[in-house]
Amino acid sequence: MKGIKATRSLLLMGALMAVFAIVAIGCGSAATPTPAPAPTIDEGRLRSIVSDAVAASAPQQQEQVSGEEIQAMIQTAVTESARDTAGSQVTAAEIQAMVAAAVEGAAAEDASPEEIQAMVSAAVAAASADDITASDVQRAINEAVTGAQANIVTTEDIQTAAAAAASSAVDEALMRQQAADRAAQTVIFSDLNWPSAQIQNRIAQYIVEKGYGYGTDVKFGSTLPLFQGLIRGDTHVTMEIWLPNQNDPWNAALADGSVVSVGRSLGSDWQSAFIIPKYLQDQYPDLDSVEDLKEDRFKALFATPETGGKARLVSCVIGWSCEVVNAAQIEGYGLDDHVHVVNPGDGAAANADLYGAYERQEPWLGYQWGTNDPALKLDLVRLEEPAYTAECWLTTKACAYEDATILIAVNPTVTRIAPDVVDMLRKWDFNIEVFKTVIAWQDENPSADTHDAAIWWLNSNKNVWRNWVTVEAANGINEALSNNEIPDGWPTS
Repeated sequence: MKGIKATRSLLLMGALMAVFAIVAIGCGSAATPTPAPAPTIDEGRLRSIVSDAVAASAPQQQEQVSGEEIQAMIQTAVTESARDTAGSQVTAAEIQAMVAAAVEGAAAEDASPEEIQAMVSAAVAAASADDITASDVQRAINEAVTGAQANIVTTEDIQTAAAAAASSAVDEALMRQQAADRAAQTVIFSDLNWPSAQIQNRIAQYIVEKGYGYGTDVKFGSTLPLFQGLIRGDTHVTMEIWLPNQNDPWNAALADGSVVSVGRSLGSDWQSAFIIPKYLQDQYPDLDSVEDLKEDRFKALFATPETGGKARLVSCVIGWSCEVVNAAQIEGYGLDDHVHVVNPGDGAAANADLYGAYERQEPWLGYQWGTNDPALKLDLVRLEEPAYTAECWLTTKACAYEDATILIAVNPTVTRIAPDVVDMLRKWDFNIEVFKTVIAWQDENPSADTHDAAIWWLNSNKNVWRNWVTVEAANGINEALSNNEIPDGWPTS
């Protein structure tokens, strides 16, 4: 409080100095009518007035006076002097009354007589050079007091400022702690072994790391093992859940709360185990149905030395849910004695098998889906199958796939440890048409890998992904892209 009082005293003294300085300047630049001049007050007389006021106030021990009370004293003095002296020169008595009241209040605020005398003397010397009217003094004091009031610091001001500073410090500390907590939390993605899932993972990892500050990682594998890993919490996010391929395990996990569906991925997509190149159907127009595979002439088209006279059919990778579905369809259609199933080691091997046959214009029969690379680039035909029905699918599966619904799923843990990531995934809109642009870019840049494709897409489609994320996240992602940063969780091989 001592410091506050001293500050108030200094502010008040500054205000008094400003009074006399402003008055002197104002009187020097404007002519004031003086019909009945009062006796002129010389410099010596003014100094005497102030000295007397200081001497009278300093020795007495008075109660401490607040800044508001001091201001009231000055205003009272000004009001009383203005009532009878407006428009005339100020007299010695009038100045003495105004200054004495202000000085008395200042002395109560612990200012010494010498300090008051020194502060006022300079203003008095400047003021005495010109004629000063009562209205000049009143106007100048009003302006000085107003300025002093604006700068007076109260205990409430200090408390408010301290509270604001403390709150700001707490907020900053909380933000730092939250950032550290996010960095310590690692969001693990199911790295399914086909292109669309992996490109979506890389894009999502970039957003999660650079936008939201969480660590990321991946676990590589196929559909069924990774789905079980999602249920157990070994992974946290799966960007492509294909239905109806996974209907049974999906519905069971959804029912018992082991997984949470948060949005759509890619949209709807077709798939079939009975795809042939269009050039082959052009050569054999009668080859247009799965039933035709029972004919010897068509079986012979696809037979190889390893198949024992059966048609070679390239199915799904073991561990993909479609591998089980395709086997059930072959049995349901009565094709066990007519086709020989080949399960490639991974999706890349399956694609290479089709690309090689297509380049050589050879017969090829097997499984494909609409967003797989060959299906996007090559001219392919689906052999006719009976239409999908729920009854067929629940029994023999001797019917076509229903167009797949592709979902994004998370382990329930993510809704607690990274709710902002879940919010982002709910807005995810990476559909088939978007994915086609990535495939087209990769065709034009054959040396680019999935990481390069993800960076290209993020840089080229800011208007798309910005709608999924917060403003703060968007700023972080843009900064990382500008600095050519790579997520720590991207796989290195």
